[in-house]
Amino acid sequence: MPMFSVCMRDCYDTCSMVSELKDGRLRVRDNPEHPITAGFLCPKGALLPKWFHAKDRLKNPLIREGERGSGEFRETDWEEAIDLVARRLKETIERYGSESVLVYQYAGDRGVVNYAFPLRLFHHLNTSLLDYGICDRAGQEALRDVYGTAIGIDPEDLKNQRLIVYWGINAFWTNLHGFTFARKHNLEIWTVDVVRTETAKRSDRFFQIRPDTDVLFALGAAKVMIEKGLYDKAFVRENVYGFEEFRNYVKRLSLDYVSRETGISIGEIEAFARDFAEKKGVIHIGYGFQRSLAGGGAVRAIAILPALVGHRFGFIYDMKTIDKSYVEGAFLRTKPAKRIPQMKLAEYIERGKIKFLYIYNSNPLASLPNQNRLRKALVENDLFVVTHDIFLTDTALYSDVVLPANTFFERLDIADSYYHRYVALNEPVARLYGKSNSEVTRLLAKALGIENPYLYESDEDVIRKVLERNGLSWEELKAKGFVKVPEKPRKWETPSGKIEFYSRRAVERGLSPFPEYRKFEGKYPLRLLTPTHRMTITSQYHNTHGMIDPSLYINPADARERGIKDEDTVEVFNDYGRVRTTARISDDLPQGVVLLYKAFWVRLLGWNANFLTADETVEKYGNASAYHSTWVDVRRI
Repeated sequence: MPMFSVCMRDCYDTCSMVSELKDGRLRVRDNPEHPITAGFLCPKGALLPKWFHAKDRLKNPLIREGERGSGEFRETDWEEAIDLVARRLKETIERYGSESVLVYQYAGDRGVVNYAFPLRLFHHLNTSLLDYGICDRAGQEALRDVYGTAIGIDPEDLKNQRLIVYWGINAFWTNLHGFTFARKHNLEIWTVDVVRTETAKRSDRFFQIRPDTDVLFALGAAKVMIEKGLYDKAFVRENVYGFEEFRNYVKRLSLDYVSRETGISIGEIEAFARDFAEKKGVIHIGYGFQRSLAGGGAVRAIAILPALVGHRFGFIYDMKTIDKSYVEGAFLRTKPAKRIPQMKLAEYIERGKIKFLYIYNSNPLASLPNQNRLRKALVENDLFVVTHDIFLTDTALYSDVVLPANTFFERLDIADSYYHRYVALNEPVARLYGKSNSEVTRLLAKALGIENPYLYESDEDVIRKVLERNGLSWEELKAKGFVKVPEKPRKWETPSGKIEFYSRRAVERGLSPFPEYRKFEGKYPLRLLTPTHRMTITSQYHNTHGMIDPSLYINPADARERGIKDEDTVEVFNDYGRVRTTARISDDLPQGVVLLYKAFWVRLLGWNANFLTADETVEKYGNASAYHSTWVDVRRI
């Protein structure tokens, strides 16, 4: 019998699907009624049955017997595994206090229940929580500086637009339905990026800038719009705070300087400004480029451009559609939560601040930077590690107990999107192995002797209450497989109540009131970029789809300088580590930039790009990650 499913991956599209089991095999297709994702599944979605039926799925709990990271485990039953986890959790709290326990989770599964319900237990226990910084924290903070919110326009409004700029996002790989939607409605498509991506190749215009110069290019375009009178004067006068100060700020900016630094000619800068203003462009602001020391300032500068042409919220960035706080249950705490910066996990382990680490929906031993440091910290320090996952990931290999998880095809849940305004239903299609995050939470609560009824609430009851609190219909969701969340009246939640070109919030954090350009240089000559591959979502699917593309991409001039030919074996190195791989020479990258796709499984490949990436954070933008502020060199072997 066909059932409604929704892809729970950490992806813009959040596709509504129809799934069924035929002859023991899962079959999936798009939900033909969905306004955004109907018509097709992306390449990753089409291969979901292969992932679901994967032979290497965990079937029984594991308890470590050998050295951490050795892969030596013994199989056990659920009762022994849960009793061990509960006992060590209780002992840790009694000996070191509840703050020595950290629950580490992220968006490996975006089901509302599967993502948030386990946090109820850790709130009840008053443990430490993550302060998320791995993904888009810099951009979130930057947009709040300008608009007071990071929530942009409803992408269905693209029907009423003429131009979309994909700035620092390879949407053809990571937001394929959004890209297709824009094409379907005849929008002109531009791309601004360091790399000539598949999106850039399919765009009407491509502006290839140098790393960290996004802020300068945006400020240069703003300067042209203002000085040539191309901006929406009435809108700016009524709705912008600090415009005159910003006008004086960009007046001092030389377009010659902007051109030299960005690599974009003055003529192209002026053409961008003129045509963007004439077509009242909107901008899809990507996540990758903001994961750098320059990322926060870049997003602030980019976010000003749509306001100049008269958009109240002229950017696509985030779409937090529903209130999910009930699922998480922070009301169960009896004291304030200690937040540990996500990017500083290794540091907190080294300092002895974490004695019990519970990991789900995440694979930090593939996804966090400076992997040599993190692995060393886990081996050399005294802590107990539990991982709940579908597969024996790199993180699971370094755990004391590994609990098998099930897939989203095996449980009831709902998921919203951070791209569109639809919530989709996920019904169980079959049951193979493992338990959901909420099931394990209930087992642990029982083993700990906790009687609080919120820890035993059923998935359906939780879902119904979330929908009710958001004014959505369970009956409509069951009938269609998705419902649209109505947009509420919105305002700019800034100190002035307006769009702030002069950001008072930024000043309060010790930043300049205006976005600033800074040159960043490393000890090594080549800038390393580590985007996601088309067939993975960070570390997910590497084991399912096999070896994907571990090559190092390098510009022809940089290759010639080092005597490197196409398909040569090379070593990529810096002070964090070194890896060996195959070189691929490509003029899609500018000189001085190299590229490795991120977060492949170390147990399959022997390394991944995060053995090289910097674990520095951007403190004034919420301890945001700075993966792409990594410098390396390359030599032929």
